[in-house]
Amino acid sequence: MTIKERIQDDLKAAMKAGDTRRREALRLLTAAFKQAEVDRRVTLSDEDVIDLLVAEAKKRRESIDEMTRAGRQALAEQEQFELAVIESYLPRQLDEAEIERIVEEAIAETGAASARDIGQVMRVVMPRVRGQADGKLVNEIVRRRLG
Repeated sequence: MTIKERIQDDLKAAMKAGDTRRREALRLLTAAFKQAEVDRRVTLSDEDVIDLLVAEAKKRRESIDEMTRAGRQALAEQEQFELAVIESYLPRQLDEAEIERIVEEAIAETGAASARDIGQVMRVVMPRVRGQADGKLVNEIVRRRLG
């Protein structure tokens, strides 16, 4: 079963259970999938779905930060709930130690030695952690290691 099919099944289950918060969060995801399919004129693969989920999660994290700073706690809590729903469909997230290990391997492969080589390292690391780590965190770890 693909991720997209799982989300559809979970949407049906939320509708039957009367879980309006979860239903609305899943409807937002299905709308994003449909929009992407219409825009690209393709059926989304699991990799495309993961990329879209990562992008949606990033949007939610940014919204949470903005709403928290603006004192809009109720909206921030709704975004946090949506983020939790999105993350439940993403692959297991890597912890910092695992990311650091992957970064070390990439540095060894590329021969990177200074901050000028961050781009080289990022080009090697990002495909390996796709959907499993936030790019911002990966960038911070690479900068810390090469800085």
